[in-house]
Formats: sequence, structure tokens, C-alpha cells
Amino acid sequence: MADEADVANVANVADNVDWRMDQWRRERPDIDPSPMGVVARIQRACRLLERELRDQFATHDLQLWEFDILGTLRRSGHPYQLTAKQLVESAMVTSGAITNRIDRLVARELVTREVDPLNRRSVLITLNDRGRELIDGVVVDHVDLEARLLAKLSGDEREQLAGLLRKLLTTLGDHSPGNPLSPQPAGPKPPGP
Repeated sequence: MADEADVANVANVADNVDWRMDQWRRERPDIDPSPMGVVARIQRACRLLERELRDQFATHDLQLWEFDILGTLRRSGHPYQLTAKQLVESAMVTSGAITNRIDRLVARELVTREVDPLNRRSVLITLNDRGRELIDGVVVDHVDLEARLLAKLSGDEREQLAGLLRKLLTTLGDHSPGNPLSPQPAGPKPPGP
């Protein structure tokens, strides 16, 4: 198959990181630079992928962080509403940063903000109809772009890469927060004094 031959050829082509690692091997033969090769490739892939994503989001007048928040609200399901705290946990940013981002999305009339009637200390952020229409259109283009960016990898290679990256992320402490809207299971009550 031509696709398999293309992938095999690409795997044998030196990249920018190979060049750097050759330099380290020449200058410092006493160290093994292979960990640098893995981390540098992840960093470079991240930068290259983010550039592509930024360019694609810009065609929809969105920034990456806007897509993240709008997508998080959309994925949460009807009524597409989360507390500011839940958005902070999902986006892994400070509460100050999320407040600024929410302010900007409110100004763009993509979300609404209101005090939680059940907990006046909490703020509810809701994806409105305009925001939902925007994210529903953008996500289609987004998935298409990501498929094109990964097109040189077979389905098995994508699964393998995803599994290896998942393993790395979890060992670095990145664990799924679960669905922030799911009630916490009631465990056994601790024994009283």
C-alpha cells in the first residue's frame, strides 16, 4: 500500500530533533540524550499543532481559549451551564484568568453569567444560542483539521500514540476530573465517635 510506504519513509527521515541529538552525542558522548529527543518532539509537535489550530480558529474569529471554554460548556450537555469554579477546574487556569475570559465571552454575547439562585456565592456561566451555534459549526471544522493533521498515521498508530501520551500525562499527574456535573457517589459514612 502506498500509505504504509509513505509512513515508513517518513519514519526514516531525520527531523530537527535528530540534528540536535547528533550534536549532543558528538559534544557530550558521556550522556544519553534520548529523553531530550522525546520531550523535544512533544514540545515541537505541540507548537506546530497549536499554530495550525490558532490559524483555523482565527477563521471563525476565535482564540484557542475561547474554543476551550465554549467547547467545555457545549460538552457539559443541556442546559450547557457550569459554575465558574467548574470552568477553572476544566481549563486548569486561575480563577482570575477565568473571570477575565468569561468577561470577554459575555462581551461577545456568546455566554451569559448569573448568580446561582441555589448558592449566591457561585456564578453560573451558560452557553447561549449564539455561542452554541458558533461552537457547533467550529467543532466540525476543528475535527476535520485534526484528522488532516494526523492523516499520515494509521488508525492503529493513532491509538498507540494516544495510549503512550495518556500514560505519560497520567504519570505527570494529569488525571481526568470526570464530569463536573455528575453527583459524587455516596460512600460509606465514617464511624461516629
